[in-house]
Amino acid sequence: MNYRDILKRYWGYDDFRGIQREIIESIGAGRDTLGLMPTGGGKSITFQVPTLAQEGICIVVTPLIALMKDQVANLRSRGIKAAAIYSGMRSADVLTVLENCIFGNYKFLYISPERISSDIFLNKVCKMPVSLITVDEAHCISQWGHDFRPAYRSISNLRTLFPHVPVLALTATATEAVVADIQQQLAFKEQNCFRMSFERKNLIYVVRRTENKYQELMHILRSLPGSAIVYTLNRKKTKEVCEFLLSQGVTAEYYHAGLSVDSKDAKEELWKSGRSRVMVATNAFGMGIDKPDVRLVVHIDLPSSIESYFQEAGRAGRDGERAYAVALFSKADHAVVVRRINDNYPPQTFIREVYDNLCYYYTMALGDGFECTYEFSLIDFCRKYHQPAIQTDSALRILTRMGYIEYVEEMEYASRVRFILEREELYRLQALPPEYDTLIVALLRNYSGLFSDYAFIDERYLSRITKLTRHRIYEILLSLSRRRIIDYAPSKRCPIVTFSRHRVLGSELRFAPEVYDDRRKVFAERVEAMLKYAVTDGKCRSAMLLNYFGEYNTEDCGNCDVCVSKRGACPSAEDVEHDAAQVLSLLSDGAAHSPAELDRLGLTRARQRVVVRYLCDEELISVVDGKVALAVKK
Repeated sequence: MNYRDILKRYWGYDDFRGIQREIIESIGAGRDTLGLMPTGGGKSITFQVPTLAQEGICIVVTPLIALMKDQVANLRSRGIKAAAIYSGMRSADVLTVLENCIFGNYKFLYISPERISSDIFLNKVCKMPVSLITVDEAHCISQWGHDFRPAYRSISNLRTLFPHVPVLALTATATEAVVADIQQQLAFKEQNCFRMSFERKNLIYVVRRTENKYQELMHILRSLPGSAIVYTLNRKKTKEVCEFLLSQGVTAEYYHAGLSVDSKDAKEELWKSGRSRVMVATNAFGMGIDKPDVRLVVHIDLPSSIESYFQEAGRAGRDGERAYAVALFSKADHAVVVRRINDNYPPQTFIREVYDNLCYYYTMALGDGFECTYEFSLIDFCRKYHQPAIQTDSALRILTRMGYIEYVEEMEYASRVRFILEREELYRLQALPPEYDTLIVALLRNYSGLFSDYAFIDERYLSRITKLTRHRIYEILLSLSRRRIIDYAPSKRCPIVTFSRHRVLGSELRFAPEVYDDRRKVFAERVEAMLKYAVTDGKCRSAMLLNYFGEYNTEDCGNCDVCVSKRGACPSAEDVEHDAAQVLSLLSDGAAHSPAELDRLGLTRARQRVVVRYLCDEELISVVDGKVALAVKK
């Protein structure tokens, strides 16, 4: 069966689009391949089709649990065997998945980069008939990428185990330096990169300058119908903006990395189903979320790089219909954005101080501490040593890149249970409610060694087999613990710190240029590029973004705020219709509105004159005392 037949059989498409075919044929020829494809470009097809065309399994490395779940469910719905391993799974379930991939003719196994380093995975994966290794979000492996993740370096373990298996690296955003670094880090046998234009003709980029972002956000949401994402830079603000929108009658949810898995899933489902119109989120939300009809993405805070902005804005209009990416910018934002350089790369003297204080925090003597791991509270640490939280967090990340510690912001610990009563005493218990008996029996049947040591348990699995809700199981376990029948430690998420070397004095820390100076310079350049995008009024927004990624033979888009301003009083018929719809939406409240209020629609005064004249000619509006209102029906 050829590639097009596979595409037609499983996905129903008659042919490939963009650079999909070139990438697939390159992989089919056994070549290491890098594919640069913007959000919505159909990346998954490029590794799914060639895998189905040959024997063996494809290992897909991705940091996105949501993407894992969505793609596995999608593949299974098409009759394709696929599985995923992610945090929160029981050890027994992980083993079952790995065994199935060895013996069960599975075609796809999705894993996180952190999983590659585990002994159990390495012992099992070497027995699998691996035909392709796919690295999604491949920019994360590059030290010059905007989202570098050290765990991605462990992918080299797979290359060592399978030296003759081709690697497909995929990313939506990469500069020339990142393109070269990805191929070097993944040990490509030869340079081999396919690029798809990052141009999104249906996506209209707008920068709106305002000193009242909340009011402007409401104005935009009232002017443009459809599903929306609002991005902020911190967790606290996601909740604040969400509460503001709810107070204005807009259905909204908020989302950030600190929420529980259940809470994230529930909020995501409300938004994807349309029951909530707006998702207010940090950058933890969006990658791998399959919702093509997002009509609007608003950045209420500017991100720190063009890469982040382009990726997040690109989540609008994946269905090909017109959509908007709006960045809100105020006079104070310039200083706020520039301050992030020192926040992300604080002075070296400060980093040395943080290291010394960390050693004092754990009463670590000189020469001690190698491979010692501790739970860590950033709030408590900063309070004790009177240090700013944002810069301290950055210092810990830099110390991690330097190799002195390993700082993991959120490590998830599974729930643990151990029976305190002896087995005979437990059997003699009477008068326990039936639900308690049901749960105790489920524990004893599914987990071994509970009377001698702690066992990790999964409340979701127990809920499935007992038909009790997760909350009810939690309540029963707490009650059994209070009765001294079991010892129960609920699951928790907390940061951890591991000392990677024996303790030295902070004054002895060595700052390699590629870890601090070079990266600080690159970060400052990214911040400057983002600010230039926001303040430039004379160049097409789309062209600026494309130029940043190395596409220079570009034409003005004709639709962004800059292009519309240049075009002035000569809009196309399509633009007049679009502007007219916005004006009519504003006037739907029945009140008369001044030109200043029309300004907030993003219409220049010249454009206003054109659209007002058009609507008056159509007898849809009237102008009285310089204000416009809906025409009175006769």
